[in-house]
Amino acid sequence: MPPAPAQLAEPAPAKVNLTLRVVGRRPDGYHDLESLVAFARVGDLLDFTPGGALALNVGGPYAAAAGNLGDNLVLKAARALARVADGLETGTFHLLKELPVAAGLGGGSADAAAALRLIARANALAADDPRLFAAARATGADVPVCLDPRARVMRGVGEVLSAPLDLPPLPAVLVNPGVPLATKDVFAAFAAAPSASAAAFDATPAPLASVDTAFAALANGRNDLEPAAIELCPAVADVLAALAATPGCRLARMSGSGATCFGLYPSKHAADAAARSIEAAHRGWWVRASVLG
Repeated sequence: MPPAPAQLAEPAPAKVNLTLRVVGRRPDGYHDLESLVAFARVGDLLDFTPGGALALNVGGPYAAAAGNLGDNLVLKAARALARVADGLETGTFHLLKELPVAAGLGGGSADAAAALRLIARANALAADDPRLFAAARATGADVPVCLDPRARVMRGVGEVLSAPLDLPPLPAVLVNPGVPLATKDVFAAFAAAPSASAAAFDATPAPLASVDTAFAALANGRNDLEPAAIELCPAVADVLAALAATPGCRLARMSGSGATCFGLYPSKHAADAAARSIEAAHRGWWVRASVLG
C-alpha cells in the first residue's frame, strides 16, 4: 500500500494596516490606496493534504461566519492557480478559522495566500513563481501582500508592493467589538463624506529602524477610512477609546476597513496587561495581544 500523502500546514497571519491613505478613485470604481502593512503573530491555520479533488473543510470558532464554502477565497485561489499552471495537483484543505470575519484583518486574503503557498510546496513551484502572484491578484486585492507576509507598503488596489521593510517588532493589542463591517459599505460611506486631505506616509525604511522612531513615524499617518467606519459602526470609537485609555498605549488606530483596531505599546508586558484589562471589561470583544512585524 502506498504511503498516505503528507499533510502540509501554513499559518495565515492577520494583516494589519498601520496606515491607510485613500489616494483617489479609479474609473472602474475602485480606490487607489497607499498603506503600510504589517502582520501579526495571530491568525488562521490552513492544512493541506495533496491528492484527489479540490475540497475544503472549515472549523474553529469563526467557521460559521466564514460563509458558503463555494465562495471561500481558499478555493478561489486554488482554482485561479490551476488556470495558469497546467497539471497542478490539488487536494483537500482544512481551515482553522481563528480570526473574526469582515474585521479589517484580511483573514480571507491571508487564507487564500496560505493556500497558494501550500499548493506551491506540494507541486514544487518556486516561491517567486510569477503564476502565484497572478493567481493572488485574480483572487482578491489583499491577497498579493499576504503571499509573502512581511511588512511592506502596498499601493494601487493592492497590486503594487514595495520591497519588505525593516520594521522592528511592535508589541500590540488587536481588538474587535464583534460587529462585522463590510468593506464595500465603508468605502461607500467614505465616498459620500466631504473629502479630507491625508498626509502621505514616508515609506523609506530609515524612520522605522527602532520602536521609538517607528512610533514617531506612524503617528504622522492615519487611516482615512476610520471616520466612515465609525459612522457605520460606533463601536469602533469605543474600541479606540478603550485602547487609548490603557497604560502605555502609544497609538490606537483602526485596521483596514474595520472594525478591528490596534494599540501599539512599548513592550510585550504592557501589551499583555492591556489585553487582559480590555478583555475583563468587555467580555463580548475579541482581544489578542501580539507582535506586529
